[in-house]
Amino acid sequence: MQKLTNKEEEIMQILWKLKKAFVKDILEEITEDKPHYNTLSTIVRNLEEKGYVGYTAYGKTHQYFPIVSLENYRKKFMNTAIDTYFNSSYKNLVSFFAEEEKISADELREILKIIEKKK
Repeated sequence: MQKLTNKEEEIMQILWKLKKAFVKDILEEITEDKPHYNTLSTIVRNLEEKGYVGYTAYGKTHQYFPIVSLENYRKKFMNTAIDTYFNSSYKNLVSFFAEEEKISADELREILKIIEKKK
């Protein structure tokens, strides 16, 4: 699975949300820094070449849909990020968020309950 650019990830987020869409539908969902229609069409075709999206042809127009699920992309992205930035340690990841005050003690207790249930 190839790494996506920030813009490609933004487009995939829209496709995961919409389930299927024409380029014009994707363009309507972009709120900031709207690309030109042709630019967006090129980005979507790049996503197709990378194996992230498929399409159904209706004459000369295409309706695109995600082939890679959000869950599969999330797993790949998170595993890569944890390996790269946290020395493959989930403890280091959680510690980072605790130190940055991005996770509360209550949330950590909830996580511990989830872990205990799985044992």
